[in-house]
Amino acid sequence: MNKWKERRAPAGVKRQEDQREEYERDRARVIHSSAFRRLQAKTQILGVLEGDFHRTRLTHSMEVAQIGRGLVLNLQKRFPELNDLLPRLEQIETTGLAHDLGHPPFGHGGETALNYAMADYGGFEGNGQTLRILSLLESHTPENGLDLTRRTLLGVLKYPIPYSNLCRTSPPEATEKSAHLNFQRTWQPPKCFLDTEQEVFNWIIAPLSDTDKIRFSENTSPTKHSHGRSLHKALDASLMNLADDIAYGIHDFEDGIVLRLLTPEHWQEVAHQLDPKWAEKNNLLQIETMLFTRTNNSGYNRRQAVGALVHALISSAELKLNEKFEEPLLGWNVVLPEEPQRFLKALKETVSRHVIQLNTVQAATFKGRKIVLSLFDALSAEPEMLLPSSFQLLWKAAKSDLQQKRIICDFIAGMTDQYANRFYERLFLPGHGSVFDRI
Repeated sequence: MNKWKERRAPAGVKRQEDQREEYERDRARVIHSSAFRRLQAKTQILGVLEGDFHRTRLTHSMEVAQIGRGLVLNLQKRFPELNDLLPRLEQIETTGLAHDLGHPPFGHGGETALNYAMADYGGFEGNGQTLRILSLLESHTPENGLDLTRRTLLGVLKYPIPYSNLCRTSPPEATEKSAHLNFQRTWQPPKCFLDTEQEVFNWIIAPLSDTDKIRFSENTSPTKHSHGRSLHKALDASLMNLADDIAYGIHDFEDGIVLRLLTPEHWQEVAHQLDPKWAEKNNLLQIETMLFTRTNNSGYNRRQAVGALVHALISSAELKLNEKFEEPLLGWNVVLPEEPQRFLKALKETVSRHVIQLNTVQAATFKGRKIVLSLFDALSAEPEMLLPSSFQLLWKAAKSDLQQKRIICDFIAGMTDQYANRFYERLFLPGHGSVFDRI
């Protein structure tokens, strides 16, 4: 069998007359997983209870999968000599659908809270948790999670460096004082995989030459005040990452427009970074009018504008070769030329500045962070009393305090926003919760 189609489990379920190819089975496993369903009730930028139009983690992941598919189709036409190397459509869809599975409730507020709570136990990072879910926590197999193919796991691996190698050399002490001192920035984790998945990572890169393994694991060094960062991605991960950036930049900008958080004045910040020649080539000169003019056809015009922006970025993508790698899956990456890259960066920065940093959005982030920290403290204090039975069994079987804390972290990270709210209310708010409630 092709080395990249191999799975970790020694023998999987074989069903008669199953005509699906390996990567199609990967996609089905992700779609039918519990972690994927939970994304419908997890925050993307705005809380899931704030309205019913804007994106959740689930709809965002579906859009990433669709944009990834468009990128591959475009690159197949532009680089026919690399068609055998490019991922199958169902494969790139799988990486898009799976890329955010590890994100906890309340978005990045929940992520920083769990990283703070786990400061002495290996930390927490959403992308790292995604690999942990796919390779261990999901129950499709007894010990290997969804047991996806090696290439699919390589595609989901956005940051191929362990937490301990990237974490800043002098982390703040996890004290009550530092907990309230610029928390979101202080406790933002490095982009990584978790040290608990080192064995899985070793299996993923096993087919590579020793030279490629060393180079693939290159990173900038952490300092006393800043994390290090990984320097390389595999081809499929670069495709998924660009699709994620396009979805975040454009679709979250659209959410801001519809919710009247973004105005034509905000668009002008982006327009300053819109190269006139590139805009004319991609028919983007009338985009502002289509995005913001409110008429009977404003919904139609806005959708056409969003589609034009997505198409312009997809059709601009190129493949670039790093000849230092022996393995083509590592050597080739998808990139955007300077003009569209500058425009996409401006879109993302505008969303961050005028939506994410909005005080009302930050208030929701603060509240979510406090809920996660309170739940972690309560579950750590009384795990045998408060953990659900399935997690109690895992907690009792754990062989160290570190493993027990990781099990509590896994439980909280898997919560949806609503579930975390209900759990918090049951524990801390008088008049909420009953012994007959099922949470």
